[in-house]
Amino acid sequence: MREYDLSNARWRKSSHSNGEGGNCVEVADGVPGVVPVRDSKNPQGPALLIGAEAWSAFVADVRTIN
Repeated sequence: MREYDLSNARWRKSSHSNGEGGNCVEVADGVPGVVPVRDSKNPQGPALLIGAEAWSAFVADVRTIN
């Protein structure tokens, strides 16, 4: 299994996260082949590493809902 160093990752909060401390999802761009996703309330906690193609499909599907 490949390991990724996310210590210098630039995280951005989802535009769908609210400003009241709930539903806070952050993603990091620029990691080859994967999209790291984490809970912004727990930045030192674990990050999910989702394949870039799977992430693109997920985002496309979410956009059709909104």
